[in-house]
Amino acid sequence: MAATVYVLNGPNLNLLGKRQPEIYGKDTLADIEAACRALAGELGLELVFRQSNHEGQLVDWIQEARERADALIINPAGYTTTSIAILDALLACSIPILEVHLSNIHKRESFRQHSYVSLAATAVIAGCGSHGYLLALRHAARLLAAR
Repeated sequence: MAATVYVLNGPNLNLLGKRQPEIYGKDTLADIEAACRALAGELGLELVFRQSNHEGQLVDWIQEARERADALIINPAGYTTTSIAILDALLACSIPILEVHLSNIHKRESFRQHSYVSLAATAVIAGCGSHGYLLALRHAARLLAAR
């Protein structure tokens, strides 16, 4: 049975390709999902790919991943710097958690430079644009193969 990787995306990522492409790139979330699905197929992984603008929905999906996934990739977007609820849900997970940011949050405004999610993350990938998702997926596969 193939390992399952959840990819969860936070608020406003549904606007990728339209919102501040000079920061977030021109790829849409659908483009990123298609690339992730293609790579997951090559790696022999099952992929669950979701986006929500609602914190509680993301918490529900993290709790679902806790039971159904072998690894979790999350781009918490605007919840990176604000959500203790997402952090607490992630801390309840015993699977690898990879945090992804399209931009390098450490070179941006000071309020974007702290991540609650990083406190639960196995690894953090920032500043690689949409390619960061593929790096995270490859790293998740590597971690799962090492188990």
